[in-house]
Amino acid sequence: MIRVLIADDQELIRQSLGIVLGAEEDLEVTGMAKNGREVISMVQKNRPDVILMDIRMPEMDGVQCTRVLKEYDPTLRIVVLTTFDDDRYVFNALKYGACGYLLKGVSMEELVAAVRTAAGGGSIIAPTVAAKVLRQFARMAQSDLRVEVDDEQVAQLGRTEWKIIGQVGCGLSNKEIAAKLNLSEGTVRNYLSTALGKLGLRDRTQLAIWSVQTGVAAGVKR
Repeated sequence: MIRVLIADDQELIRQSLGIVLGAEEDLEVTGMAKNGREVISMVQKNRPDVILMDIRMPEMDGVQCTRVLKEYDPTLRIVVLTTFDDDRYVFNALKYGACGYLLKGVSMEELVAAVRTAAGGGSIIAPTVAAKVLRQFARMAQSDLRVEVDDEQVAQLGRTEWKIIGQVGCGLSNKEIAAKLNLSEGTVRNYLSTALGKLGLRDRTQLAIWSVQTGVAAGVKR
């Protein structure tokens, strides 16, 4: 059973999402919060697997709440669900550890699938948002905010890991990478975890930035 916490300052949206997600046999809504402070309190009590997080909420917004929660528990899976695709919100939410960023125009079927993907360790980014993320990665790759990896660490990477890293840099999800490389999603997750360990990187975001910086995403290497 996947335990889901819903965070949104509009009661109608909270209740609607609760009804839709609660109707799924493998999903359980463990709580509903109207601001970031309530989310933090509920997480400590209810231990959700996935949090659906709105951005603009009173007292503590979704970006700040994501930062606090990921510091508290790095394993929490947070999917931002909002009407805002502003670059600042997108990048900060992902920088602080959100594993997904969806707009509220998404269908209920897509939302349910996103929750399952997040619970399974995958990432979900709306297509229009993915383009913004890639542009930001490109800007970061040309700035002083570089991700440094030693040559000895790079030398440990295998051929399949190089292929997967290149796809991560292009913004593909685990599911999309699996289809492209004819692998299972579980295999992709395992390769990603191994690659992160070899490179000494913290998360998928750092790996994507490094992929763009080094030209792997553009197919320059391997």
